[in-house]
Amino acid sequence: MNAETNSHQRIVCPNCGKKGKKVSPVTVSALLKDEFAQSFPSPQEAGDCCHSKQGGCANNKKETNWRFCDSKECDVVYFSEIDDTVFHKSQLRVAVGVKETEGERPLCYCFGHSIASIKEELVSKGHSDVPEDIRVKMKNPGCHCETSNPSGSCCLGNVARGIQIAKDELGMEETAQTVPASSSGTTSSGDRAEKIAKAGAVVSAILASSCCWLPLLLLAVGVSGAGIASALEAYRTLFMGTTFVFLGAAFYFTYRPQKSSTAAGHGSCATGSQEAEDCCSPAGGKFSMMSMNKVMLWVVTAMAVAFLLFPNYDSAIIGSGTETVSENMKQSVFKIEGMGCEGCAAAVATAIRSVPAVQAVDVSYEKQQAIVGSEICCPVPKNEILSALSKAGYTGTLLETAEEKASPDSRK
Repeated sequence: MNAETNSHQRIVCPNCGKKGKKVSPVTVSALLKDEFAQSFPSPQEAGDCCHSKQGGCANNKKETNWRFCDSKECDVVYFSEIDDTVFHKSQLRVAVGVKETEGERPLCYCFGHSIASIKEELVSKGHSDVPEDIRVKMKNPGCHCETSNPSGSCCLGNVARGIQIAKDELGMEETAQTVPASSSGTTSSGDRAEKIAKAGAVVSAILASSCCWLPLLLLAVGVSGAGIASALEAYRTLFMGTTFVFLGAAFYFTYRPQKSSTAAGHGSCATGSQEAEDCCSPAGGKFSMMSMNKVMLWVVTAMAVAFLLFPNYDSAIIGSGTETVSENMKQSVFKIEGMGCEGCAAAVATAIRSVPAVQAVDVSYEKQQAIVGSEICCPVPKNEILSALSKAGYTGTLLETAEEKASPDSRK
């Protein structure tokens, strides 16, 4: 016996040596003739099959102990992974179309399509609408591949190959089956445009908030950010508008109606070596690329909004310090120029607080000023504060100090 074992399980057909595909005992039970199916639970006892109105049947990845052989040269249809039990074509209720080379050769057991019926359609119309018909009926009334198809899986991959077989037997050109280059190019261009739109949205949002975070970053690495905040603030509105344009484009490319890339424009699922059961998974099965694109779009949107709103909450992230100006400190008021948003107030406070003699600082974006608290016994470190502001990218002017407020001359 030609057999291969993997953890004591046979995975190749004992008759032809070809690797078998996993199949559910429900499928074996449903398609064997009564006298051979007695040892199997009925489909009702085994539980619901993969009948789906979501667009297909799930690929069977569970350990089932049964395999399906699709070799045309082999009479064995099902074989056990754990013993020598095999079932042949004559023991099934239905013909196994993928193992036949002539005749009807059924392909879709749920909706009655075969190579013979496809050939009739090709002769009368010049093309086949079978894949599209199957896709529509998968949604309503739904398929029941697990108890109808000997392979127990979605038939669309076999249908795509069956269409080509029918064309070959009729002597039709193969080019009629291939996907038009323009269709493929359109899809590829759409995918690139979607990626560019998402990337552009994030970059624009980052630039829109750069008037707040860039001066802080430069200050943190010891580089002067003089004038950069006000310069970037002038372009904030432009960057915000660009962000929304990119987001709009990204939503369009992600949620636009999808054209099926199908055989002759009529809808096939898998071609070439794609396995039938991998061609169409249900919505609740594998996480599709479309679902991933949608998730990524919302992640990008959240990132963009977070950057756009950064000036409104960056002071909470940076912190305004635990000390506030009190009566026990010498108070001085500085006029601040260059603050373009709420977030700049945090940068100004950080810069002023870096001066050793400063004990506390309260910055008001609305008033464009900062109240500085310093040691009451010492002069206000005016020059040091102005230098720190300049290094951070802002311009300061000392308006008054506590002594000036108390001085009679200052009130004249």
